[in-house]
Amino acid sequence: MSHIDFLKVAIEEAMNGLNEGGIPIGSVIVHGNQVIGKGHNKRIQCGSSILHGEMDALENAGRLKASVYNECTLYTTLSPCPMCTGAILLYKIPRIVIGENTNFMGSEKLLKDNGVEVVVLNDEDCIKMMADFIREKPEIWNEDIGE
Repeated sequence: MSHIDFLKVAIEEAMNGLNEGGIPIGSVIVHGNQVIGKGHNKRIQCGSSILHGEMDALENAGRLKASVYNECTLYTTLSPCPMCTGAILLYKIPRIVIGENTNFMGSEKLLKDNGVEVVVLNDEDCIKMMADFIREKPEIWNEDIGE
């Protein structure tokens, strides 16, 4: 499978979140060309302060050995915030593929400065999905990660 194929799974997760009334950000963790964890932002649905898409995917992957994380790629529909970046660095995930960073530029520089390979796809579907959400629900966006 390609970066696009795995990003499509992350987009499906983002749409699940949107359909649940939440923020449309999805993420998947891939090891050996297989999805081992996927998730989406559940801050609204669960009343959580930390369940961003990347955090949910890590949680759903379960407890793994460091050697597994060291061979993974994390896919996310939106550039990761400082909290999610911290988790990526903590678990030494070597590669992240980002759907878009037009609507929000996360901590990509911190990732790169710590040796993480960062690939930004600038996917039109990701850009539109997030722009539509920010325009339609600015109060929810601004509650968490917005400006």
